[in-house]
Amino acid sequence: MARALYGPDGFFVRERPAAHFRTSVHVSPLYARAVAELLCRVDAALGHPAELTFTDMAAGGGELCEGVLGALPPEVAGRVRAYAVELAPRPAGLSPEVTWTAEPPRGGSGLLFANEWLDNVPLDVAEVDETGAVRYVEVRVPDGAERLGGAVGGADAEWLRRWWPLSAPGARGEVGVPRDEAWAAAAGSLSAGLAVAVDYAHMRDARPPYGTLTGYRAGRQVPPVPDATCDLTAHVAADSLPGALHVPQRVALAALGVSGARPPLSLASTDPAAYVRALAAAGEAAALGSAEGLGAFTWSVTPVTSACAEVAAGLGAAPCGSG
Repeated sequence: MARALYGPDGFFVRERPAAHFRTSVHVSPLYARAVAELLCRVDAALGHPAELTFTDMAAGGGELCEGVLGALPPEVAGRVRAYAVELAPRPAGLSPEVTWTAEPPRGGSGLLFANEWLDNVPLDVAEVDETGAVRYVEVRVPDGAERLGGAVGGADAEWLRRWWPLSAPGARGEVGVPRDEAWAAAAGSLSAGLAVAVDYAHMRDARPPYGTLTGYRAGRQVPPVPDATCDLTAHVAADSLPGALHVPQRVALAALGVSGARPPLSLASTDPAAYVRALAAAGEAAALGSAEGLGAFTWSVTPVTSACAEVAAGLGAAPCGSG
């Protein structure tokens, strides 16, 4: 999976995500404005540092970075250092204000935002065999044929026992150790501030019995064959992420001022152009907050310093099972 996604000719090294699937970033500029509002709240909580870091993990084409920079008030934008973390080459025409890097900068103060990154952090799949033993699932390239390999042990087995218990023959789990480690490292790159991961997610009391690993190519769901021709993605066991609080995207965006309310009909007669713009924005906001779609994403919010705990609370973020 790691080689297929991030190897020398890996899918995400070779392809732009926007060509294969649409994220919240691509649906509406309202998303970048909401992230900019969150960055402003982090800035205030940190006492307006001389340099404010914004780190976009798995930046794709850098769209979120540019959108956030364009939405910030001048007094904040002038202090922001924006970093797009991505393994693919820097896109032509990207704003020179965005630093393109393969690793998040260390020691900054600000906001690290990871939109649909953790779902692509490579992991192993485990399955219970007919004797009750939990074994790794192995897959053959290029046809995707599967077989059961060795027994799961060590840290992987302990993680499954704690976070994704498996017992029935045929039941599958996706071992979240690499994602927990990746999230700890990403959040730990900040010396102060807030780290947010946004993904389709599940919690311990509602794990999918056969896992979620799948593939996407050109907007279509395909078998998850690790041959570098498709995106490989699995939902995130968000409650295992160290230090994270959780809130549905629709709740977080509402707290940041994204509203799907229709504009007053009276505006149509007084300012028709403004009414059309407001109506379009309401439609985009509704798409971002749809409980059956993007609004079902989970924001996993990690306050790196106590100063940002209130910022997380202001989004409605709470421990798993709370709120």
